[in-house]
Amino acid sequence: MAEKEVISVSGKGGVGKTTVAALLLKLLLKDPDSSILVVDADPSTNLPDVLGVKVERTVGMVVDELRKKISNGGLSPTISKEDLLEAWIYEVLVETPKFDLLAMGRSEGEGCYCMVNHMLTKILDAISKNYDVTLMDMEAGLEHLSRRTDRDVDIMLVIADPTKMGLRTALRIKELAKEVHISFKEMFLVGNKVPRELEGPFSKEAESLGLKLAGTIPPDQNVLNYSLLGKSLLNLPEDTPALKAMKKILAKLNLAPS
Repeated sequence: MAEKEVISVSGKGGVGKTTVAALLLKLLLKDPDSSILVVDADPSTNLPDVLGVKVERTVGMVVDELRKKISNGGLSPTISKEDLLEAWIYEVLVETPKFDLLAMGRSEGEGCYCMVNHMLTKILDAISKNYDVTLMDMEAGLEHLSRRTDRDVDIMLVIADPTKMGLRTALRIKELAKEVHISFKEMFLVGNKVPRELEGPFSKEAESLGLKLAGTIPPDQNVLNYSLLGKSLLNLPEDTPALKAMKKILAKLNLAPS
């Protein structure tokens, strides 16, 4: 695996991108020498629950705190706003024995506060450079692309379910990424919850749309059971069909741990 790899998982709502991100993380963790930062960039903050990680505060919360302090004049002129924000972000970074997790959450601040947003981008870029792999679970839809929160991505995985809408959204993400000049080395489509009998038609439709298919993941009762019971997907059995399919996808992307 290349050093300082940044992997982004995108797609429309309901296609299971958070599940795919969890499966991907489970396999990446097989490399004990690789340091991994997981960024939950979806405001709904579902990934920590799927991974069995407790998150007390999010980046959105500390950004709101800084905005309020700036607006109310509650900061000393001798204090660097960027240093303060960076310190607070490190406080909300959740460290686990195998990976670190940063939940972006939702900011309640109204309108655009460009100075804070610019500082936040710089800080997140600096933090991610401390890890071998940064895995980002992006928010659903296309808005994050127009806001350029997918910058400098090595591999963008666009998740789609076996529906016309899922594939069209994947195509639109590909087109929009080029329109806003997001830098990424590779973009791949991953079909999720694709029954075996639909693998062929799904692949043909993806090809007709000019989408590079990395592979498909079948419906998996184990994943459904773990999700229903609130169990971490990182504890899924190794022979579960979804995980076995993800192994093949990683091998195709040259991301399989050595």
